[in-house]
Amino acid sequence: MGRNTEILNQPTIMPEQMRVLEKLCNALAVSGNETEARRLVMDQIKPYVEEMRTDALGNLLAFQKKESRKTLRVMIAAHLDEVGFMLTSEEDREEGIYRFELVGGIDPRWLAGKPVQVGAEHAKGVIGCKAIHLTTAEERRNPFTVDGLRVDMGGGGKAKVGDWGTFATPFQKIGGSIRAKALDDRIGVATAIELLKYEYPDLDLLVAFTVQEEVGLRGAKVAAHALNPDLAIVLDCTPAYDLPLQIEDSFYPPENEKYNTRLGHGPAIYLSDRATISDPRLVAHFVQTAEKLGIPYQFRQAGGGGTDAGAIHLQRAGIPSISISVPGRYLHTPASLVRIADWENTLRLVYHSLQRLSADVLQTER
Repeated sequence: MGRNTEILNQPTIMPEQMRVLEKLCNALAVSGNETEARRLVMDQIKPYVEEMRTDALGNLLAFQKKESRKTLRVMIAAHLDEVGFMLTSEEDREEGIYRFELVGGIDPRWLAGKPVQVGAEHAKGVIGCKAIHLTTAEERRNPFTVDGLRVDMGGGGKAKVGDWGTFATPFQKIGGSIRAKALDDRIGVATAIELLKYEYPDLDLLVAFTVQEEVGLRGAKVAAHALNPDLAIVLDCTPAYDLPLQIEDSFYPPENEKYNTRLGHGPAIYLSDRATISDPRLVAHFVQTAEKLGIPYQFRQAGGGGTDAGAIHLQRAGIPSISISVPGRYLHTPASLVRIADWENTLRLVYHSLQRLSADVLQTER
């Protein structure tokens, strides 16, 4: 019995793909200042698209089109931006100490003492706070707030008010995993880049590398209205909640039954999140593809944030949408962790689902 030709001809994560992801993760591209990441993407996709353009908000739109006007128009979305901060006032010019405001959802508890990088030149600094030796018992009981933290650049002239900054965590492969900042959503961006290297005979592929997702899905709203697709697939990195629950008075913590997603169990197919209920026809299509080809997958449990689909599905007369994500631990902190196998299986699931996709999927009643 011959091997399935679909399995023989499918994308694979090789050193080339890892290098692209490393460049993307190391870029400084906080919401509202996505230029560095966008330029990297443009260099990567230029050989594989008929057209690309940047809109007024900063979204990068790339097109693979067929001659027929009856071809199914499929939007792929992945956001360029990452969480970070902006310098808002200078407290000590000589020392290079600044107040700052967070951009996107970051828990201030993870900030004290963390190395950071600021501005176009990636100037290095640290987020400083009062040392434990100098704090009172009452101060130690209270949670951290951004008001009590400062960005210390180690001297003046390295940064200015208005500069964006983010964590300075280097990309690293550790065993079968990747540790890096900004895997949410540079791993989705890298997946979209890879998908553009292939042909899809029955589809017009409209890829939006969106901006300002972390501050309200703003770029996706504009991009979806402009592209007016028949359906949309959003690629993201979703929180994994797969560590043992820590319960006092128990030597052996019980099994965690509140999984959002788990590392090592394949791509997460969204059923719903706080902003979207995935189109059940698309859910069925992805599940059938995964089961037919033996690609591991999991359902992302409800809760834990949303994706660009929250804005996309509400545009024009409504756009059938689904999100597919790589599970990741510790998102929106200085270092996130994903499994390489989960990334590869996410890429393969989306690739094969696109190859099998036709207008018939949307002909049945929702």
